[in-house]
Amino acid sequence: MIAGIDHFVLTVRSVEATSAFYQRVLGLKRLDEPNRPTALLFGSQKINLHEVGRTFEPKARTPTTGSGDFCLVAARPLADICGSLEANGVAIEVGPVERTGARGPMMSVYFRDPDGNLVEVSEYRK
Repeated sequence: MIAGIDHFVLTVRSVEATSAFYQRVLGLKRLDEPNRPTALLFGSQKINLHEVGRTFEPKARTPTTGSGDFCLVAARPLADICGSLEANGVAIEVGPVERTGARGPMMSVYFRDPDGNLVEVSEYRK
């Protein structure tokens, strides 16, 4: 019944800081539209950003910064992602390590965004 994920929402302290981080470190594209949340586009998905105190309805019952924990699939080799993290001063907390994703074995690295959300970026084995 479900084919995939369209988007998810992160509640953030600063849309500007979070957008800049994801654009710089992971190459996501920012989209601003009137009366819509700022979106970070990648592949055929997006992350909507709700700033604390300026959220959109409907929303989670208790939106909280730093409570996100999600996995993104890399479009480039994981080594390129690690290089971008290092070049931008982002500490890798775990990895690269072997994991099992929805499609099978993968290698992953874990790091934190400006709000403390745990971000996993993975590369599926071929």
